Amino acid sequence: MTVPTAAGVRASKGRPEPLVMVTAYDAPSARAVAAAGVDVILVGDSLAMVVLGYDDTLHVTMRDLVRHTSAVARTAPPQLVVADMPWTSFHLGPSKAARNAAKLIRAGAGAVKLEGGLKRLEAVRAVLDTEVPVMGHLGLTPQSLHMMGGFRVQGREPAAAKVLVEEAIALAEAGCFAIVLEGMPARVAEEVTRAVTVPTFGIGAGNSCDGQVLVFHDIVGLGGPRAPRFARQYADLEALARQAVSDWSADVRSRRFPSASETYS
Repeated sequence: MTVPTAAGVRASKGRPEPLVMVTAYDAPSARAVAAAGVDVILVGDSLAMVVLGYDDTLHVTMRDLVRHTSAVARTAPPQLVVADMPWTSFHLGPSKAARNAAKLIRAGAGAVKLEGGLKRLEAVRAVLDTEVPVMGHLGLTPQSLHMMGGFRVQGREPAAAKVLVEEAIALAEAGCFAIVLEGMPARVAEEVTRAVTVPTFGIGAGNSCDGQVLVFHDIVGLGGPRAPRFARQYADLEALARQAVSDWSADVRSRRFPSASETYS
């Protein structure tokens, strides 16, 4: 999928099925996600939590995102690769936002994602001016963790919901080709989706969006004990890995490993 085909989804209201976006942070996860046939791969700043062990996304850096975007891109997936712009990479002026977006494109991304609404429009426009496609992100924006008082659902009150709709329209009109809607009531996400002309990807935002996005590690059971309510686990790779290492350890201690077929003569 390319940016033009993603942006064209909303032009055809008769699309039979929603879009699918999944995160990947390295070559193994990128290969698995690409082979599964998703539409978009997101190199998310969530790598701070699910890969690097931090409590939030604020600790991930541009260097981290460039490195992990490169790892994903080297697998040459046929899907559109979108890279998150981490905290402070676009908050400190439009010129810095454009320069950092260019770094992610050079690393192999086909587009970038920015969190925030009206007060990030200047950064969005600056990145778009460098011919870099931008995906927006509204609602529960993890980089605004401290301003929001934690990971809290956004838009519960009518006034707040109205602001989300207005911000989504502004992002779409500015040129964002798609918008992630995170952590908001399903009815609000439905209103936002109806109000904009670009596709929306929901994560904890109900079933009315044009697509859904989820973290790879949450899907396969590697996300740790704090999986969010909106994440559905389809496998338990952590348990499988633990058992595999345990079985190997037992074979080593009983001298069943290595065997003759695993030994050079």
